Amino acid sequence: MDARSYKDIRAKSGNTYHTFVVPPKDASKATLLFVHGFPSTAHDWRNQVAFFLKAGYGIVAPDLLGHGGSAKPSGLQNYAPSKICADLVDILDQVKAVRAVAIGHDWGSIVTSRLASYYPQRFVAFAFLAGGYYPLLVGFDVGAALAFNKQNFQSELFGYWLFLAEDGAKNVVDAHLESMLSIWYTSDPTLWKTVLAPTGALKAWLQADKKAPLASFVTPEVRARSFSATEKARMLNEWRKTGLGTALNWYKVMATGLMSKDDEAVNKEKLALAHPVYFAACTRDYVCLAEPSAKIVQNFCPRATVEMFDTGHWVQLEAPDKLNRSLLAWLEKAVGK
Repeated sequence: MDARSYKDIRAKSGNTYHTFVVPPKDASKATLLFVHGFPSTAHDWRNQVAFFLKAGYGIVAPDLLGHGGSAKPSGLQNYAPSKICADLVDILDQVKAVRAVAIGHDWGSIVTSRLASYYPQRFVAFAFLAGGYYPLLVGFDVGAALAFNKQNFQSELFGYWLFLAEDGAKNVVDAHLESMLSIWYTSDPTLWKTVLAPTGALKAWLQADKKAPLASFVTPEVRARSFSATEKARMLNEWRKTGLGTALNWYKVMATGLMSKDDEAVNKEKLALAHPVYFAACTRDYVCLAEPSAKIVQNFCPRATVEMFDTGHWVQLEAPDKLNRSLLAWLEKAVGK
């Protein structure tokens, strides 16, 4: 992604977002708002950006609050979904993006869900990758959710949330960044069953400084002379500049109940999305389970297109060509161009 296309955009909230911005080739083309998750930056969309720029689409891809080159406020209120969504719509307005499609991955899927809740008129379509549509989280309690998952899916699934929301998590994570990177971007997604899903397992993994085998898109062994050879070093270098402490605020928002309270403003009568919706379900994602997520999308999104991908969580990095072609076909059918 060309560094010259990044802008530091100050939202009305006062928060600044380091944002990749390229307008569409002509007014008939939509602008794609790419919303990443944890512990990512807009750079995780590099394969999609290159593909859709070539196809003539506009691109707006910010580093989300607490990540990368964007602002890193300590106050949790800044990370409430309603505040983040207001910032993103403000960014779209500032760059004069008229027809917008929001595409979210991981935590970005939650943000994209709330963009659909609060600003449906501002978008022509929505897409979710790995994490599906989240219709409402009022009354959400992490402990109760883990117990429900254990009973219904034989796994807590999100046990790592409790650790990452702890006040002391920053010190543990920042002291073991390479261990953290290896489990988040591992070539063996089954490790998530035993390291991320159960309560306490991630903390123990990091404190032991364990290392998982890395996915090919972050290792130098696959193509030693390509840009992918530098991905591990690039990510570690970026993380070491400021640590991942402020990015952990996203988990604190969930664990403290702030997200639940924030969702009380969602209009319960508009939970079903009338827009075209795309969902890329990842069959080897052992945290964001493909089948249950697909059922929610199909129940709440009557114009949904669901595609199954034989990948782990990072479908946009693991199978970029297949995903890009699938997204393009959906966009051409759903929004015309």
